[in-house]
Amino acid sequence: MPGLLRGVARTAVVAGTATAVSNRVSRRQQGRWAQQAPPPPSLVDTPPLPPSAPLTDDMNDKIDQLKRLGELKAQGVLTEGEFADQKRRILSD
Repeated sequence: MPGLLRGVARTAVVAGTATAVSNRVSRRQQGRWAQQAPPPPSLVDTPPLPPSAPLTDDMNDKIDQLKRLGELKAQGVLTEGEFADQKRRILSD
């Protein structure tokens, strides 16, 4: 019986030590990651979103132009570069 208790005690000590070491390593690693990562954005600092406005005629025109542009690209009339240039031109107006 004393041998059994000694074995159980040794197992408990080893398991306790392993748990303590594992927890310490985890805390150190989390501290390092926290130093490397930028702080998460604060919800308090974010400005409120403006109320959603209905699409204007100008926005509807842009959407229609982009749809037509996409159709021309799908038909093979426009190359990828031409499509990107035209899309940039439409969206920058």
